[in-house]
Amino acid sequence: MNFIEVKNVTKMFDNKAVLDNISLTVEEGEVLGILGRSGSGKSVLLNMLRGIPEYAPDEGEVIYHIAYCPECDYVDSPSKINERCKCGHKLESRELNLWEASRTEFAAIKRRISIMLQRTFALYEEDTVIENIMKSFEDQRDPDNINKAINLLKMTRMEHRTTHIARDLSGGEKQRIVLARQLAKNPMLFLADEPTGTLDPKTAELIHAALLNGVKEKNITMIINSHWPEVIEDLSDRVIWLENGKIKEMGQPEEIVKEFVKEIPLPKKHEAVSIGDPLIEMKDLKKYYFSVSRGVVKSVDGVTLTINEGQIASIVGLSGAGKTTLSKLIAGLVEPSDGEIKIRLGDEWIDMSKKGPAHRGRVTPHIGLLHQDFSLYPYKTILGNLTDAISLDLPSEFAKMKSLHVLEAVGFKEEEAASLLEKYPDQMSGGERHRVAIAQVLIKEPNIVILDEPTGTMDPITRRDVTESILNAREELDQTFIIISHDMDFVLECCDTAALMRDGKLLDEGKPEEIVDQLTSQEKTKMLNKHATSEF
Repeated sequence: MNFIEVKNVTKMFDNKAVLDNISLTVEEGEVLGILGRSGSGKSVLLNMLRGIPEYAPDEGEVIYHIAYCPECDYVDSPSKINERCKCGHKLESRELNLWEASRTEFAAIKRRISIMLQRTFALYEEDTVIENIMKSFEDQRDPDNINKAINLLKMTRMEHRTTHIARDLSGGEKQRIVLARQLAKNPMLFLADEPTGTLDPKTAELIHAALLNGVKEKNITMIINSHWPEVIEDLSDRVIWLENGKIKEMGQPEEIVKEFVKEIPLPKKHEAVSIGDPLIEMKDLKKYYFSVSRGVVKSVDGVTLTINEGQIASIVGLSGAGKTTLSKLIAGLVEPSDGEIKIRLGDEWIDMSKKGPAHRGRVTPHIGLLHQDFSLYPYKTILGNLTDAISLDLPSEFAKMKSLHVLEAVGFKEEEAASLLEKYPDQMSGGERHRVAIAQVLIKEPNIVILDEPTGTMDPITRRDVTESILNAREELDQTFIIISHDMDFVLECCDTAALMRDGKLLDEGKPEEIVDQLTSQEKTKMLNKHATSEF
């Protein structure tokens, strides 16, 4: 049945059409994939369908064909027309323009829509995993909720974390709990905005399986957007390709994906860079946590590693391997439980395990860190985010010049960079915000730059731009980079070395090609992008 109609919709931001006179339909039970690079309008369309006020169309209509109960305002998919509502009344056929509906009708539709956002871990941090799921059920008095919650945890392969506190989960684990919470709402429409963008391939496969089992096979209508072709091909029944706010192509997933992949460019060759002396030294480094429910958690367990000045070093592994905790130890954000970590500042070695301005306080101003769950200041412009928001005291013209330079360094064209300065974060796509966040780190010109999953929400083309920005920054600014990643294609393109972690331990370290050779065939399949076009 015809469920959603988008008719001649245009959405403007700053006099620019982010969606430009697009029309499409979505049938009940269909999985519609939206493919496109960052800034193409994917997230804008999803937020418009979700009913977010800032994304109301400037022109056109968004029509929902629904089953509606006039007694209790419950809505459901159109196949439920003439069935009995839970209140006992018959569900009537309604055709509602979302943006012209009454407040009651608008709210009724929104209640029946679930959304899974990129890089958003909306959990009750102090509650257990099972408590987070239980709070999502519409009917809190239903005695069967506990069984439903357990089934959702099994579906997302998180039953082994049932009693764990949410704040103790890894990013990939949190994303799976977010999915379980959204499915607990029993939606008529499920919107997935880059649901696997920040995840390692193994966890992404679990999310894919959960979306298939929990959404597609239960005939829940789903609209999923992604810049990753394999996500769209695996999950979609039909695909539209957005380019500059217009529908470039529409059709079968295999056909559209094949055409999209043709546009992914190869990285250009860079001259070999001379690597300097040791800059960071770790010896038997450990970081243990204690949890009442889990006991001793060995996040980093005896890591010995040396990183040289001028290197682009990577720490790779799947979700929960200990990569992010190790990066926080290097950045001086957490103290080691045991072992040594020293960083050279000039000719002097500084003990990062010691507090105070004479020890790690001397080094931390020279380290730039981009967290996996980064965020920009929503009420400051991009120029403000790059300068005022990070207390970079510069004359206005110099600040603007430096901001333009760093935006170009992370892949924006000159005219794009100039147009971004007065925009706010919510006026940009997720991939564009990600690049601005990297620019926010680079503008301070740190000696050591730590990037936690820098390609997590980027399309393949933008990923190559980031590769170029990192390589250029190393060449021009003599910076040392530490990349935390599960994206082995990116590591092969960009990094000099790779250190493989599993369960808090460092298993092997060497050239990225050597680390790939150490993986089993199954691990290679999970950690390498099957649609990669690079030649190594």
